[in-house]
Amino acid sequence: MGEIAVKEMPAGFSRILVVDDEEPMRHMLELLLRRAGFEVRSAASGADALAIVDAEPIDVVLSDVRMPGLDGLGLADRLSAEHPEVTLVMMSAFGTVDLALEAMRRGAYDYISKPFKQDEVILTLRKAEERLRLRRDNTRLRARLAELEGEGKLELLGRLLIHSAGMRQLAKTLRKVAKFETTVLVLGESGVGKELVSRALHDLGARAGKPFIAVNCGAIPEGLLESELFGHVKGAFTDASSDKLGLFEAAAGGTIFLDEIGELPINVQVKLLRALQEREIRRVGDTRARAIDVRVVAATSRALEQMVEDGEFREDLFYRLAVMPLRIPALRERREDIFVLAEHFLVAINERLGTKVGGLDGDAQRVLLAYDWPGNVRELENTLEHAAVLAEGELIGVEDLPERLRRRRVAADGPAEGGFAMRFLDEDLSVKRAAQRVEREFILRALEQTGGNRTHAAKLLDLSHRALIYKIRDYGVD
Repeated sequence: MGEIAVKEMPAGFSRILVVDDEEPMRHMLELLLRRAGFEVRSAASGADALAIVDAEPIDVVLSDVRMPGLDGLGLADRLSAEHPEVTLVMMSAFGTVDLALEAMRRGAYDYISKPFKQDEVILTLRKAEERLRLRRDNTRLRARLAELEGEGKLELLGRLLIHSAGMRQLAKTLRKVAKFETTVLVLGESGVGKELVSRALHDLGARAGKPFIAVNCGAIPEGLLESELFGHVKGAFTDASSDKLGLFEAAAGGTIFLDEIGELPINVQVKLLRALQEREIRRVGDTRARAIDVRVVAATSRALEQMVEDGEFREDLFYRLAVMPLRIPALRERREDIFVLAEHFLVAINERLGTKVGGLDGDAQRVLLAYDWPGNVRELENTLEHAAVLAEGELIGVEDLPERLRRRRVAADGPAEGGFAMRFLDEDLSVKRAAQRVEREFILRALEQTGGNRTHAAKLLDLSHRALIYKIRDYGVD
């Protein structure tokens, strides 16, 4: 993963500023905190504390609430406004706890009640240290993502991260298609982000701001699916005690996303075809049709064309849905996205779980790059969450990764003398995946030998120029 130059934090890195108008309290805390390994400064007032924070790098301010002049509440306000990077911990004597809680509402991280035990102070500051480390790790990760974005190597379409050549081509097509009301069929393996693509399509179009309703057609029992999609009228069946609005009507003016469209039973396929052709639906048990104004985006991980041949999916519906097919490449076809996605996910995981992971070590990076990711981006995100929870240090190691990655990884030994050597471990004996890896490696080598000249590289590879272009796109080769 790319590195960003940041200020390193040694063990016991925090610089603590003790603020209290009572000299004995300041002296006692200074001795205690220095013995615990902290670097300590002290101030007798809020104004003196601000002057120190303005002039020196301070990580944590440990301040009394009640002081003459600028008190703890005023200090909390000033630090929040002028030095939000500084963590504030309040000290409150009996009868001032309410003031300490008010300071927390104004931005303080925590408070300690006087009189306090020494280990209570240390524990609270260690917690503040962890919080500070987390914020700095996330700042570094965000800086890395911002750097890539500034260099034009990364962009976000909603929650869809665009980095590799394959995803850039998809984003280009998305922007074009979003301008038109044509029906779209999103294709791709499970976990590649079909709903994210569909949401981006909605947000880029004229229906942005209107409802976006996602329906997993495989998750609704067959007997309820028709009613869920198209609604029903009172008395249509035994439990129909009142009229019910269907999801097509609920999405009025917006987009309905039909995920796993291949799971639709034939009788519902007929109704969907009519909705697409006539722009109207009929509730279950109703005698009249209702006009609808909704864009339909469907998605599937199944081979619909084969299902048509097998009689499992209506041919006329397939062609009506596939007016504009959009294929999302699998993660193994765009491996250069793996580390960018990893950094993106780690920011969110750290914030959600309170973990403090700043990246992956070299061995873990090699395992992630070599793994084939059958669950795609969703599996990568879940893998990183698993590893972040188990990680003991600031970097994820191989030992923190799920066993399936360690067991099925492919170790690339690099080019052997006079040729290409690759060692396959354990049960990963897929000829198809091996061929894809070797083919990608040959393409990379041919491009390197020809200085990136694709015409000459195609001749070396004994491929047509067009075939090479397709393979470069499919493998996500820059």
